[in-house]
Amino acid sequence: MISYVTLGTNDLARAAKFYDELLAILGAKRGWETEKYIAWTTGPSAPMLLAIKPNDGKPATIGNGMMIALAANSKAQVAAVHGKALALGGKDEGPAGPRGEDFFAGYFRDLDGNKLAVVFTG
Repeated sequence: MISYVTLGTNDLARAAKFYDELLAILGAKRGWETEKYIAWTTGPSAPMLLAIKPNDGKPATIGNGMMIALAANSKAQVAAVHGKALALGGKDEGPAGPRGEDFFAGYFRDLDGNKLAVVFTG
């Protein structure tokens, strides 16, 4: 159902380094790339995550109440992605752990302040 999501950045090179390392843990690689954005995906028809400079030329800001959830294939992968995000300079918004029955997640903010979760259900 989702084709892609975008996260605004004011420093595309910095965002690229962060997401290259972080999303590699989930098997994602760069798909498309221009001077304004970089898109990562796990395959040709899979959803994409983009780091993008705002089209209006104004500074990127974070969306209050907005969060992107990245799908992991195990609890260990949740912990690995969450730990890597923090090691790369991200901010902890909730450690990797159980969140009710059959739901394991970790929450963090990227270098631009965008909130993300990495989750495993099952």
